[in-house]
Amino acid sequence: QVQLVESGGGLVQAGGSLRLSCAASGVIFSNYAMGWFRQGPGKEREFVAAINWNGDYTYYADSVKGRFTISRDNAKNTVYLQMSSLKPDDTAIYYCAAARSSYTSYRPIVSYEYDYWGQGTQVTVSS
Repeated sequence: QVQLVESGGGLVQAGGSLRLSCAASGVIFSNYAMGWFRQGPGKEREFVAAINWNGDYTYYADSVKGRFTISRDNAKNTVYLQMSSLKPDDTAIYYCAAARSSYTSYRPIVSYEYDYWGQGTQVTVSS
């Protein structure tokens, strides 16, 4: 069956960096766009970043643009989220998700377009 497993979360001071990874299994990874979402304490789940099937197209939430970078390695069935200049507001559970690609530049920003989800990894940014 399809599995998405996130890793790399943890506790970091404001201004620091973390790299999240999401390893996929049970799917032909290159058939899927990938996204990262997050849910902070008491908040709704929100879009963070998305990448198309081959990495040529990305999209970021305004709140993370210039600080976060999404990338993927199809040979390793893994998507990454490099997070820099972290702020306490970035504290959340981070989820990766996979969406079956329907065209080359497809990289959805809404959760209902994603077919599979990971369990999440906690990121805590201290001030």
